[in-house]
Amino acid sequence: MEKTTTTIDLIRHGEPVGGSKYRGQIDDQLSDKGWKQMRDAVANHCPWQSIISSPLSRCAAFAEEVAQRHSLPVEFDERLMEIGFGEWEGLTKNEITAQAPQALQLFYADPITHLPPGAETLIRFQQRIVAAWQAILNNFAGQHLLLVGHAGVIRMVMSHVLGSPPENMFRIIVPNAGVTRIRVDGVGEQAVENLVFHAGCL
Repeated sequence: MEKTTTTIDLIRHGEPVGGSKYRGQIDDQLSDKGWKQMRDAVANHCPWQSIISSPLSRCAAFAEEVAQRHSLPVEFDERLMEIGFGEWEGLTKNEITAQAPQALQLFYADPITHLPPGAETLIRFQQRIVAAWQAILNNFAGQHLLLVGHAGVIRMVMSHVLGSPPENMFRIIVPNAGVTRIRVDGVGEQAVENLVFHAGCL
């Protein structure tokens, strides 16, 4: 019997209006540069049969554009929103450091213990991303999908696929408009998930 193979291309959104900051679930749109980054990354490629996206504008607008251009179905899943950064949302690294000089260093050393005030916990984030991921694999088995998401989402999916603890997810660098491909051979408990490439382009 031929084994079912599911391929998921995950693309991070391009640069949003306002540049680099801890944006979290703030719904900023893509800048002109961000649109160019994403369009350049995908170009005219369209190996996909379906598109799934975070509902936040910096992902959803591009997902809708690709879906319309290639007449593909597109779905939006709230579970694919970025991790909530609490009181850091909307702040740059320099602004956070000015308020609390050691905060960023402590966070990256131990993001489970040293979360930003009011932030979503890594365990809660892991639970919702893994739940969304499993639903995607169940509902779209055998397809080639495009998932438009956020750096945190891609980090957590990669951590799950590679069996890495969630506290190590911030060690993965995810560039704007970078593409990550994951291949899943088989379905259900027998499925084997493989990282094909990361931070690439099509």
